Amino acid sequence: MTGEFIQPAEAAELTGISVAALAQLRHRGQGPRFYKPTARAVLYKRSEVLAWVEASVRTKTGVYA
Repeated sequence: MTGEFIQPAEAAELTGISVAALAQLRHRGQGPRFYKPTARAVLYKRSEVLAWVEASVRTKTGVYA
């Protein structure tokens, strides 16, 4: 399901990035888009997390696609 919402723990599993690192990315305005339906809840769309990872493709160290 492309619109499926997931919690940070599952986003961490998909990306290999820790939950804490995802929180830091959110704080810095980087990383995959996220949703805040309440003050404490953080959600991601699975498809957007995967798209964010796909967009980070590199062909060589130090070279951005």
